[in-house]
Amino acid sequence: MRTVSDEQKKKADALRALHSGPEPLVLVNAWDAGSARIVEDLGFPAIATTSAGIAFSKGLPDGQKISAERMMAAVAEIVQAVNVPVTADAEAGYGDGPEHAAQTARSVITAGAVGMNFEDATGRSERPLVDLELQVERIHAIRECAAEVSVPLVLNARTDVYLLQVGDPAKRYDEAVKRLQGYRDAGADCVFVPGLLDAKTIGRIVSDLRCPLNILAVPGSPSIAQLTALGVKRISLGSGPMRAALGTLRRLGQEVKAEGTYSNMSGAPPHAEMNQLMGKKRNN
Repeated sequence: MRTVSDEQKKKADALRALHSGPEPLVLVNAWDAGSARIVEDLGFPAIATTSAGIAFSKGLPDGQKISAERMMAAVAEIVQAVNVPVTADAEAGYGDGPEHAAQTARSVITAGAVGMNFEDATGRSERPLVDLELQVERIHAIRECAAEVSVPLVLNARTDVYLLQVGDPAKRYDEAVKRLQGYRDAGADCVFVPGLLDAKTIGRIVSDLRCPLNILAVPGSPSIAQLTALGVKRISLGSGPMRAALGTLRRLGQEVKAEGTYSNMSGAPPHAEMNQLMGKKRNN
């Protein structure tokens, strides 16, 4: 493993601090170096990668169909393109055991990232979520790995109870809280429950967990102002920005094919502006 720099440690501390301010950390997820540069240039204080967006950009489906090596290579390119802290979406750790989770944490740190998104989905319909006890062990392994290399990795532990609609709807809240409490107590800095849209339920889970909560913002989600008022500390957009970009490409292609016109390119940054943005010298 490469030598960890003081700068990387400082970025980890800075990322953690962004979870405790009066305003939530808002993350417009990036899928490559170019998208990361645009997000940074807009003034966002950190970059989150999207595993789905990276996989789609490589012509692969989401759900750990991309290799860990290719995913971390993409993360490293994003880290090298920006000066702000980067948190990496590491899916479910690319393996079932605690040792796989620890190895993934090492790879995240080696790539230069200072945060890690870690989910409990298995990808198996017969058992959609990792057993709670095992997931807690895997989080402990991530924390131990980060301590060994002296990087205070910011761990965002995710449960897919709501996203995958696991089990009896009447029991989902209790299951999600039980899991997220376990992840928090095992050392997660922030907990993540994608698929949760109801403001009342979001406010309740913030109150019950009493730790930074990440909400996935999608069309129909409460606004940033509403989520702030509910006490949410981290708001991410997931693969939405990447899919929105693909949607623009689809509309442009349909227009060109059907009408022979190009109005859907309106609003695109000029070539010279993009060239200048991508050519900016990094400060570190």
